[in-house]
Amino acid sequence: MPPTPPDAEPAGRSGLAVYAEPRLAAIVAMGFASGLPLALTGATLGIWLTRAGVSLKSIGFFGLVGAAYSLKFLWAPLIDRVRLPVIGRLGQRRSWTLVLQSALILAILGLGASDPAVDPVATAAWAVAVAFLSASQDIVIDAFRVELLTPEEQGAGAAATQFGYRAGMIASGAGALYAASAFGWHAAYTVMAGLILVGSAAVLLAPEPAVERVKPRGDWLIATVVAPFADFARRPDWLAILVFVVLYNLGDAMAGHMAGSFYVKLGFSDVEIANVSKIFGVAAALAGVALGGIVVYRLGVLRALLVCGVAKLATNLLYLLQLAAGHDVAALALTIGAENVAGGLASAAFVAYLSRLCSPAYTATQYALLSALATLARTVLSSSGGAVAQAYGWAPFFLMSAALGVPSLVLLAWLMRRQSWISASSPSATTRPTTLT
Repeated sequence: MPPTPPDAEPAGRSGLAVYAEPRLAAIVAMGFASGLPLALTGATLGIWLTRAGVSLKSIGFFGLVGAAYSLKFLWAPLIDRVRLPVIGRLGQRRSWTLVLQSALILAILGLGASDPAVDPVATAAWAVAVAFLSASQDIVIDAFRVELLTPEEQGAGAAATQFGYRAGMIASGAGALYAASAFGWHAAYTVMAGLILVGSAAVLLAPEPAVERVKPRGDWLIATVVAPFADFARRPDWLAILVFVVLYNLGDAMAGHMAGSFYVKLGFSDVEIANVSKIFGVAAALAGVALGGIVVYRLGVLRALLVCGVAKLATNLLYLLQLAAGHDVAALALTIGAENVAGGLASAAFVAYLSRLCSPAYTATQYALLSALATLARTVLSSSGGAVAQAYGWAPFFLMSAALGVPSLVLLAWLMRRQSWISASSPSATTRPTTLT
């Protein structure tokens, strides 16, 4: 019998049966805490800034506050290796997550108390703090997920974390807009800060992953900081893999960053945006994520990435339909629904891909590197989107954002032919299954 190729998932369970694993419940809740802060410094903040009279160009560059998501690999080795005093008895992953979530709550409260119309610099400073702590939380939660699940469960784990992530975005998207419409932005951000506790409860209920960690030998700095990157660089075509990770979500990131301002300019109210974009749209994304886990399980990671990448490129062009329709709620539902289903499919495949690339000895650091490069598109590279939309109009902007998805698909096709996208050993190979307490 021929050996199973690295891209194939093991047989023995149906695609749906893999979701019955109880540990995935904790992954969903931690994904919720991970997704919650993103909109608070992204789309939701963009709507707040637009209402406050901030220019489109400035709103575009506000995306730079999320640079921490692209730089988190710089301090990931410390979170991966340094043991916290006292609370560290809870375990490396659990202790760091709880500390970072406590600080994140305080930063979100500070952001909500600021006033962008009076002092946009203070608002930006608080947004930077939220983004930094959120990125740091992601380092731990991503490693937590990869280590908690067995290799064959990584596809379902990717879908589960994306399910929770998108649910968190509903809360900080639609929930924040509803609260802001009724009680003001300060109250909205106060509620969002409290919802971080959902993730804290999941961390307390979930066990510390039963992973035998590699203790640094020789020079601590080299073993802790240099070794994870050196390990990854020994893989064939590693540089092409990193370029692909950066490019895969570039078009989506540019369009998504300016979507909130686009809806406002078309005349949609906050409640209409909340109903269609932040509830219906995210629900569509959740459906896409759940289906994406099954697609990865059935097709394998690489083929799923290609199919889903083509789908999301095509659906991004629907923004042009919305532009022609103007203030039309039905057209908005069609545009957002299709785009989010495709985006959810692609997200599940992409997270599974990043998870499968990590070595067990350096889970947090390597996943932080990969996910940081992925968010580079959402932060630095997409920050010029506001200037493009302001200078050339919405139609050229959305055409350009769709075209930006083509290079990643070409590179993916090349990687698929070479079959050198992943190391011979699967991630989490040394992970022992655990159960929720």
